[in-house]
Amino acid sequence: MKNPSILWFRVDLRLSDNPALQKALELGNPILPIYILDDEDAENRKLGDASKWWLHSSLNKLSLELEKIGSKLLFFRGKAESIIEKLAIETKAESILWNRRYEPWAVKRDKIIKKNLLQLSKQVFSFNGSLLYEPWEVKSKTGNPLKVFTPYKNAILNKGIDFKITNSPKTIPFQGKWPSCLTLDDLKLINNKPWSKKFYEFWEPGTETALKKVNAFKENSINSYNSDRNIPSLSGTSKLSPHLRFGEISPKQIIMAISDLEENDDVMTYKSEIIWREFSHNLLWYYPEIDTKPIKNDFLKFKWNNDENNFKLWTEGKTGYPIVDAGMRELWLTGWMHNRVRMITASFLTKHLLLPWQMGEKWFWNTLLDADPASNTSGWQWVSGCGADAAPYFRIFNPTIQSQKFDPEGKYIKRFLPELKNLSTKFIHEPWNADSAILKNSDIKLGETYPMPIIDHKFARERALNSYAGIKN
Repeated sequence: MKNPSILWFRVDLRLSDNPALQKALELGNPILPIYILDDEDAENRKLGDASKWWLHSSLNKLSLELEKIGSKLLFFRGKAESIIEKLAIETKAESILWNRRYEPWAVKRDKIIKKNLLQLSKQVFSFNGSLLYEPWEVKSKTGNPLKVFTPYKNAILNKGIDFKITNSPKTIPFQGKWPSCLTLDDLKLINNKPWSKKFYEFWEPGTETALKKVNAFKENSINSYNSDRNIPSLSGTSKLSPHLRFGEISPKQIIMAISDLEENDDVMTYKSEIIWREFSHNLLWYYPEIDTKPIKNDFLKFKWNNDENNFKLWTEGKTGYPIVDAGMRELWLTGWMHNRVRMITASFLTKHLLLPWQMGEKWFWNTLLDADPASNTSGWQWVSGCGADAAPYFRIFNPTIQSQKFDPEGKYIKRFLPELKNLSTKFIHEPWNADSAILKNSDIKLGETYPMPIIDHKFARERALNSYAGIKN
């Protein structure tokens, strides 16, 4: 009987296009698939509540897939260093395989694990299972890291985005006795909060769903992506971000799924969005403290306002600006927010309310199903003006104009703010300008059924410009 290979699943919860799994199959040994909830290390940023819901469902789907082909997923909780070393000794495993992660704590931990396993004379294999190219593979012509998006994107395209995709195996071999382990429920990813139960109405995690979404997006939406992706009332985006976050589908699979399409502006814009995700991981690699510290050092001395009440009103969708409030209510209801509206709500928090971007990032981290350690942090830094290749500090979204431009009929607003459903298109973006008769006929009492704006746009813009200018002087 051959000694087994331990296959450690992390953020690669799929059987297709999984290089660690592929190598394990090539080795020809029995395979022990494991998952470790490693959230006891102080350096490891714990998952938010929404992400835990998705992870639970995703692990369940992966476990069922493995059972169908004669295998099973073993669950553990605790420090990965200890669990893997103990399991390797107990099972006399010859090899341990995983796909790499890029968060600083994970890189540090993986190096320790690899060192310990090599000292036990074990084989260790790690692979790129999450990105088109790893950060150190994409550099300028002079060999320097690329920290501006357009040159980075061009470098990726010049390297080529044609990849070989491996299919899911029809069987995964195992012989002998399975080691003792926990159950999925023992991980306690699903809490008792009724909040997360509603996600089942909007989402179905798993690789099968992700692949169906790619095909549906390719057939129905990608050729109008340039225009429709900015309209939050439309299904103009692929909504693959949570599936990508947990590796139910890889970016290579997405790129190859659309590789036979004519490279028009819509297709190239979508590919650029996939590459933006790559760029975010590139920033995480070179700026490992990106979740707490601004990339631009000038912002270390920025004087933020820490008004907790304003922050609370923002999280609850009670700012008095309908497009902002609709976005925050969509997030709370569905665990997701349209990308255009993410920019609007983030700009409002950091530039209208002058609240620290870190506060918004933490809220999104806890409430977004797709809360990604690279994309979430780099997005917040971009909007607030302190990140690499960020939006300039003087770019301050006018939420009313944004609303009029991207939700002209107020369909998105009315979907998530039913208290405004009777308001006409003329006033749906700025109900405070409607006279008392219009408000009464629309069954709205400003300050009661819907709030007045918590801050005046003109005042907020001038204050923000003065504050931002201060760090330049």
